[in-house]
Amino acid sequence: MKQRKQKKLSHHLFEAVLASDAMRTKALLRSGAGPERRNSDGTTPLYLASVQGEVEIARLLMEAGASPDTESSGLGSEGTPLCAAACWGHTKTIRQLLAHGADPNLREDHGTGRSPLDWANNGPHPDTAEILRAAGAQPTLHPAS
Repeated sequence: MKQRKQKKLSHHLFEAVLASDAMRTKALLRSGAGPERRNSDGTTPLYLASVQGEVEIARLLMEAGASPDTESSGLGSEGTPLCAAACWGHTKTIRQLLAHGADPNLREDHGTGRSPLDWANNGPHPDTAEILRAAGAQPTLHPAS
């Protein structure tokens, strides 16, 4: 697929995720939009869906090939999808990410930052923390600030 078309599809995919439009997201993915293609800031579609608690869109992205552990690097959108969902207490999204293999102990900032459990405990989101602990999340000894 030509670079220009892929860029246009990616732009439309981000718009669909922002609009919480699962049907449009699905159509764009079927048309060849890259589920892991970052926007110009470095944000991934799955991170954006996870921050918003869009469980259906997150599922569609992962089924299309987005890794649940790919770290986003956009300004104000740094981190893993699981950390993003945990920060906001989006339990359904967390369950979906875990079902697709997200590592409950993967820390942000390339392993030096907070873990999903750190974010859930900081929230506070006790339901989220419980789900993460049940999935094997271990508290960090010295969580990053």
